[in-house]
Amino acid sequence: MSAGTDLSGRRALVTGASGGLGLHFAQVLAAAGADVTLAARRFDKVEAAAKAIRDGGGSAQGVALDVTDAASIEAAMAEPFDILVNNAGISGTGAAMDLPLDAFEDVIRTNLTGAFAVARAAARGMADDGGGSIVNIASILGHRVAGHVAAYAAAKAALVQLTKALALEWARHGVRVNALSPGYVETPINAEFFATEAGQALVRRIPQRRLGRMSDLDGPLLLLASDAGAYMTGHSLVVDGGHLCSSL
Repeated sequence: MSAGTDLSGRRALVTGASGGLGLHFAQVLAAAGADVTLAARRFDKVEAAAKAIRDGGGSAQGVALDVTDAASIEAAMAEPFDILVNNAGISGTGAAMDLPLDAFEDVIRTNLTGAFAVARAAARGMADDGGGSIVNIASILGHRVAGHVAAYAAAKAALVQLTKALALEWARHGVRVNALSPGYVETPINAEFFATEAGQALVRRIPQRRLGRMSDLDGPLLLLASDAGAYMTGHSLVVDGGHLCSSL
């Protein structure tokens, strides 16, 4: 690990950290030396994950956090953080004509409004504490669309644009705001789908002809979170095996 990505002495908060990418991001930041707070609605799950990090020699703790609840955000953000990984989100899949309005609004409330609320709370603390880095977890679906994910794609596209707007406003406070936009990354949740014929057909459309691994996101995450990316703000870093530049 280079000195630029050493996070020793930094405090980091990762939302949606009870499993999947959020948990992985917390583990990566802890391995880089950060004191990591894993946040999710299920306190028992994030505290168990934090204990595993502590047992491995890292510094971590869990906190209950619902990104759609203002009081929950305020309680979790009582102390300032140097790094925020805004990862909490829901998928909301379904045909647009049949998608209930409340289901659409749930996705926007969690993936966009919730991300803004947590980022705003974090930025206030960072501004008073000398600055920091916010990494919003977006998606290639914020740059290009697919079927049956209208709400998710709309929320992630808005999150990419929100990232730029916040970066512009908060740069003078020393707060960097960037987005990490993963392509299709294999996780325990989607592994069964990608083993099907339809899943394999999707993989064949990726120029590298493979799914991303969670470890493929480690370097990009550390770049955006650490001093190695000190002159980067308002950027959406796409990590997708070339999927966005595939032919139409």
